[in-house]
Amino acid sequence: MKALNQILESARLDPRRIVLCEGEDERILSAAAKAAEQGIAKILLVGSRADITAAAKRCGVDLAAVEVIDPADSPLTDDLARALLTLREKKGMTPEQAAMAILEPLCFANMLVREGHADGTVAGAVNTTADVVRSAIQLLGLAPGSKLVSSFFLMMLCKPFHSLKGGIIFSDCGLVIDPDAGELAQIAMAAADSAQKLLKENPRVAILSFSTSGSASHGNVEKVVKAAREVKAARPKLAIDEDVQLDAAIVAEIAERKLPNSKVKGNANVLIFPNLEAGNIGYKLAERIGGAEAIGPLLQGLAKPANDLSRGCSVDDVFHVIAVTTVQAQSLSAAGEA
Repeated sequence: MKALNQILESARLDPRRIVLCEGEDERILSAAAKAAEQGIAKILLVGSRADITAAAKRCGVDLAAVEVIDPADSPLTDDLARALLTLREKKGMTPEQAAMAILEPLCFANMLVREGHADGTVAGAVNTTADVVRSAIQLLGLAPGSKLVSSFFLMMLCKPFHSLKGGIIFSDCGLVIDPDAGELAQIAMAAADSAQKLLKENPRVAILSFSTSGSASHGNVEKVVKAAREVKAARPKLAIDEDVQLDAAIVAEIAERKLPNSKVKGNANVLIFPNLEAGNIGYKLAERIGGAEAIGPLLQGLAKPANDLSRGCSVDDVFHVIAVTTVQAQSLSAAGEA
């Protein structure tokens, strides 16, 4: 898995402080210990120290390389509560509510990142996606220039039988249900940035449709075309076509026949689905029938890295998302220094 190995190696070169806040879950504990031991991140585990210690003992996980932070006795708690109150006071939060809210591990984890004590968060093995995303939007906010938080999967095609090799970004497969043209354009640009950060390749974007270059006429096709034109206007150097079917997006010979003037030329590494229904079905087909490995759901459009997990995630899933979060944090730092 060349692309995944590249992400792991990048993470090891400059590990960042990644916060996990579901430390009573065996998968989280095992992934935290593995990530710390393999040097892909400096792990901060937020929650009840007694409960985390008991859970680790119960499942035989050594947390010697992991920093456990208990909001109940952390020297940071009061400062984070004050920062939370400053952030949410206009929304009606009282000092008493801030003092209670900061004791919740998910809130505490995101505030650690907001206030610069950590570089990214990973949650969702226990918390719902709605809770993870809501907390991230409220406490971390949107990235400059971003109008939307969306999700993506990093799909790894590395098996011997895969004719298409390497990593591909699939977006949005987990969050925005029915984006309009402007939202679809935002998703496409965010996914292009994700490809640049994680795949270390120039993004080649296909906004998928049942039409290629006007072969069908329908409002859904018009939405895709309008979105692609918005992306072209905002990023004229980005390789992107307008409406394109999946085969023309990923098979060069078909692209040459169907779309001879293609900028992507059947070599897309970013696939944008027209709605969540198509995206969710698409990534699961690629994973379950196509044998791709799906890493995610990952979030894009936030001011600082925060990623979601499936509640059915494995230890390896969590480990890989930690690595991705580290690389996202590295990219954010590099952009800030540039």
